[in-house]
Amino acid sequence: MSAAWIPVLCLGVCLLLLPEPAGSEGAVPIAITCFTRGLDIRKEKADVLCPGGCALEEFSVFGNIVYASVSSICGAAVHRGVISNSGGPVRIYSLPGRENYSSVAANGIQSQTLSRWSASFTVTKGKSGTQEATGQAVSTARPPTGKRLKKTPEKKTGNKDCKADIAFLIDGSFNIGQRRFNLQKNFVGKVALMLGIGTEGPHVGLVQASEHPKIEFYLKNFTSAKDVLFAIKEVGFRGGNSNTGKALKHTAQKFFTADTGVRKGIPKVVVVFIDGWPSDDIEEAGIVAREFGVNVFIVSVAKPIPEELGMVQDVAFVDKAVCRNNGFFSYHMPNWFGTTKYVKPLVQKLCTHEQMMCSKTCYNSVNIAFLIDGSSSVGDSNFRLMLEFVSNIAKTFEISDIGAKIAAVQFTYDQRTEFSFTDYSTKENILAVIRNIRYMSGGTATGEAISFTVRNVFGPVRDSPNKNFLVIVTDGQSYDDVRGPAAAAHDAAK
Repeated sequence: MSAAWIPVLCLGVCLLLLPEPAGSEGAVPIAITCFTRGLDIRKEKADVLCPGGCALEEFSVFGNIVYASVSSICGAAVHRGVISNSGGPVRIYSLPGRENYSSVAANGIQSQTLSRWSASFTVTKGKSGTQEATGQAVSTARPPTGKRLKKTPEKKTGNKDCKADIAFLIDGSFNIGQRRFNLQKNFVGKVALMLGIGTEGPHVGLVQASEHPKIEFYLKNFTSAKDVLFAIKEVGFRGGNSNTGKALKHTAQKFFTADTGVRKGIPKVVVVFIDGWPSDDIEEAGIVAREFGVNVFIVSVAKPIPEELGMVQDVAFVDKAVCRNNGFFSYHMPNWFGTTKYVKPLVQKLCTHEQMMCSKTCYNSVNIAFLIDGSSSVGDSNFRLMLEFVSNIAKTFEISDIGAKIAAVQFTYDQRTEFSFTDYSTKENILAVIRNIRYMSGGTATGEAISFTVRNVFGPVRDSPNKNFLVIVTDGQSYDDVRGPAAAAHDAAK
């Protein structure tokens, strides 16, 4: 009996060919979803049927030709050109895990890098007649075994009340050892699970400190707790000295970039785990982190005993590395055993964005109300120029529900709130509303407008941690007193 041969994998100039067992020609494919991953198919080889119409931007794909098993099968198939976005039959082959899955843009999908994963797969074209042979629609939910497939999980938004981009900097030195390293990973996994990771909630990545720091995965790689837990589990112990300072500096400079998934207006946080003490200078790294707007938390475990203090470069290393030496950014656990009770208090700290002082800048921690003169002396054309001026100022700020906030009031003898601080939380919406403000026309009563704005616009946000600014855009003299209301506004801001 002659065996049929099909190409599976090409690396460099080597072509690996696998024999196709007899009797597999008529195999009925398994109907899968857009988000079914390689690790969900527990077979060395399987025929699957991808649905059509999957959103390309929602595919999670890691690698090129050889894909990490956490990748979407259909996404990998489209990426490799096996099928188009209209779906179709695909054959998947399981392969061993590897290191350094590459990032390649192909067929409308940008795959992502991944430093290491325990299992891989590759894909080839399925049999052209397979889909017809099933006699089933592409969206079928039952495989031939009669078992019901799990419902396709939607991408979860996560905990919207916990907005943070977090790097867990774990200790991978010989000082912690393999056993405690695994306990450390378990604790980090529990913290990640309780955070409520999601597209609109916290995003996390992981860096390992050892002789040389290694970024294990970035913020953009995973946006679900399940995938993050898989990734943490796959991280291997590196060993070497605990060069925490070197790793913290590397994380502050290289981890938080737009290309790696950092979001504008969201606090940047590094949670540094130190088992014992660092073997290098951590104070300078803390300064660098603060300069980059990164909030450093130190979770110290098993403080050095008196006999070990002579080996510690700086016994006050925690106070010198954290964002602020106020007790909020430091956290201590006596050992790695029974750590579950420490998870919730740490998560509560990480989710308190008002306390993230190192993220606070003029661009992301202000409430700015524009008081715009709409009197007859301005005229329609000049009023449009005023709106353009206001838009250009608003563009420079990091507007979000936890960042800078913008409001606008137009005034003549009357006042009209165009939008308040809580109406819009994105820069795009703010700019669109400003463009569409209608010119009122009338007299000029700036004093009354100031009092109105302080009472009705700033009043509802008086407890906000942001600093308040009132910007008055006017073309001339007011018909009422301005000094009194202005002085009252200053007093209200104290």
